[in-house]
Amino acid sequence: MATQRLGLAKTTSLTYDQAIAKVTEELKKEGFGVLTEIDVKETLKKKLNVDFRPYKILGACNPMLAHQALQKEVELGMFLPCNVIVYRADDGRAVVSAVDPKIALGRLDRPQLESIAEEVAARLTRVIAAV
Repeated sequence: MATQRLGLAKTTSLTYDQAIAKVTEELKKEGFGVLTEIDVKETLKKKLNVDFRPYKILGACNPMLAHQALQKEVELGMFLPCNVIVYRADDGRAVVSAVDPKIALGRLDRPQLESIAEEVAARLTRVIAAV
């Protein structure tokens, strides 16, 4: 697993469809549900009539942690849900990436959110590692 500028990422040996199923399963183990699922390939085809690789954005939310964070900063909803992406790389393997909430929230200068950001990051790190 690598930490990239924008988040946490891992290239897997799984197919794209296997990776979607595995990510969803691992998110559930960490208390996250998938609230939204955006099929980028389908959307780009429909809206622009362009072909794109299989690519989904999963909007994952851990209700308990989201509630805690929203109690500390009501406008934090702009950062929710946590996006996890799965796409097929050029070599056919699936890549899984997740937002790193420590990076995303670190720019807000809200010390009251640091422990929650660290908890979410730890859970998402475990998800990515398990895929």
